Amino acid sequence: MTVLHLDLTHDATRRSLLADLRARLDAAARAALDSAVEAAGVPERHHHDLPDVLATIDGLQASSRVKDDMRAVYRILAQAEASVHGCAVDETHFHEVGNGEAVRNVCAVCLAVEALAPDRIAATSVQVGSGTVTCAHGELPIPAPATAAILDSGIPVCAERLDGERCTPTSAALIKHFVDEFDA
Repeated sequence: MTVLHLDLTHDATRRSLLADLRARLDAAARAALDSAVEAAGVPERHHHDLPDVLATIDGLQASSRVKDDMRAVYRILAQAEASVHGCAVDETHFHEVGNGEAVRNVCAVCLAVEALAPDRIAATSVQVGSGTVTCAHGELPIPAPATAAILDSGIPVCAERLDGERCTPTSAALIKHFVDEFDA
C-alpha cells in the first residue's frame, strides 16, 4: 500500500501543497503535470459562485477523477462559506477562492494526486498561522472564518501558531477532501 505523507506543520497553503506534491514527481512527471494543467483549460476569469465553478470544471479537459475531486473541494468551500454567511450553498459568493489562480491550483493539486496515485494520504496537524489577513471581507482574524469552519470538522491543528496565514480556505478544503488520516 502506498501512503503519501504530508508535513503541514509549517505551511499548509495551496501553493505549498502543490509545491510538495510536485517535488514528489520526477522531472518527466512534473512536465506532464504542467502540460496537463495548461491543457485542462482553466480560464483566467473570476468564478463568482458554486454553479459557475462547477460549470467551468465540467468544461475542463481532465479525467473524471480530477473533475470529481475538484467538485468535491469546491463543495466543501461552498458549504463553509454558507455556514459562515448563513445562506444556502448555491447562494454563496466566492471571492479569492474563485479567482483563476485558485481554480488552476486546485486543478493542479488534483492532477498531482492523480499522478502520484497513493492508496492513502496521511498528514501532520495543520499549521494555521496567527494574526490577521486582509481579504474581500476586510481584515479578518487567522484562521479566516471559512478556514475555521472547515478545520472544525475534525482536522487537527498545531498548538503553536506561526506568524501569518498558513492555511487558507482552499487549502483547508483540499486537506479535508484528500487526507485520510492525521498523525496522532
